[in-house]
Amino acid sequence: MKQLSPYSPVALLVASGCLALTTSAAAQNVKPPKVQLWMDVSTGTMAGMPEMDSMPGMAGMMGGLMGQRGPGGGGNSNTTYGMARSMNIMPPRVLDIALHNTRKPGVEAAQAIPAGMRMGDSLPLVPPKAQVREREPGEMPQEYKPETPKGRILIYWGCGQQVRAGQPRVIDLARGNPAEFGTALAGRYAPDRGARVSPAYALYPNEKNTVTLARDSSLVGEHKVMGDTIPASMKFTLGQAQDVMPAIELESRGAVSDSIAASWRPVTNARAYFLHAMGQVGEDMVLWSSSETGDTGMGMFDYLPNATIDRWLKERVLLQPETTQCAVPKGIFAGPGGRGGDGGMLRMIAYGSESNFADPPRPADPKAVWEPEWAVRVRVKAHTMAMLGQENERSASGERNQRGQPETGRTEEAEAPSSGLPIPNPAGILKGLFGR
Repeated sequence: MKQLSPYSPVALLVASGCLALTTSAAAQNVKPPKVQLWMDVSTGTMAGMPEMDSMPGMAGMMGGLMGQRGPGGGGNSNTTYGMARSMNIMPPRVLDIALHNTRKPGVEAAQAIPAGMRMGDSLPLVPPKAQVREREPGEMPQEYKPETPKGRILIYWGCGQQVRAGQPRVIDLARGNPAEFGTALAGRYAPDRGARVSPAYALYPNEKNTVTLARDSSLVGEHKVMGDTIPASMKFTLGQAQDVMPAIELESRGAVSDSIAASWRPVTNARAYFLHAMGQVGEDMVLWSSSETGDTGMGMFDYLPNATIDRWLKERVLLQPETTQCAVPKGIFAGPGGRGGDGGMLRMIAYGSESNFADPPRPADPKAVWEPEWAVRVRVKAHTMAMLGQENERSASGERNQRGQPETGRTEEAEAPSSGLPIPNPAGILKGLFGR
């Protein structure tokens, strides 16, 4: 078994399981692997608050706020397949595994895991149950009547205390076509390369097991996939660079009437960072991103291929891995009287590396057919979010605190809520623009 270079076009081909070839690989006849495994690992937190796995009873509420649906299990876990692609913070660490065995589609399998994962000796991979849809995806109910949006979208970009010349870019929704709303928010994004989940796949988590990664869990070590017709050679070893990413320790200071200073400790194994803020001021939606290119940033919170990260670093879309601070321009989220708008939040993502494995390795002869018996793709990321205008800092004891900072000064340290969290809902911001 040979680990593929993360920059190789063939590595991207194997990872996605598609037949498209780049120019450098076009001369070789490359076929998709007979067995493909996808692993996505995500670490998510709320800045200034304890990790959500230590707050019993919050799973159901947080799942609803973050749009997570599905059966729970495993104590406070409440995990379902696909959560690693979202901005999950409950539980903090999420593992998604998808297996596609073309020889035996939709047959249960298992993945033997290192003891350091603290999730048992192996994880069951179980086919999902077919879901009955009431309507096709994207189909609007007959009673739905689109409303004309109101207000504007104000787009700012770049780290710095002051608004730069030529900003904001203004999109007047009331004067445009409602159908153009999505186009107005469009920006850079990585094409979806996830598993095309269906009953032909086997997934984790599932109804048999929803155990989640613990705070000290590690992926480092040998993993082996086992099942009917799965090659005995399907095993791979993950190193420190491919381990679960630590939580982002984000601190933010400043009221919404001022520049909001964000800072963080370097995140182990991070290749790049990206920050994005969203809020509603009156009837206007305000967007800001750390990009130097004016990107809206709406499609950036997902895993990125290594080559894309490197390219976007050069284009200054992403922040370099040695960056530890970034300022949101002064007053862009302030409403009348210097007060904040409705439900503003700051999000941050640290992109980890993508790793690809395949067996047998690519033949040296470009005329030889390459048909891997199996292939594996492993992706890692970390993300966090913070309320705009809230001071989030680390106390002397090492625990993070969230402090409010109104115009007159700071409030006393807030206790961790037991029945509700001041977590903004992006849907509410969009809802306000449409008057619903």
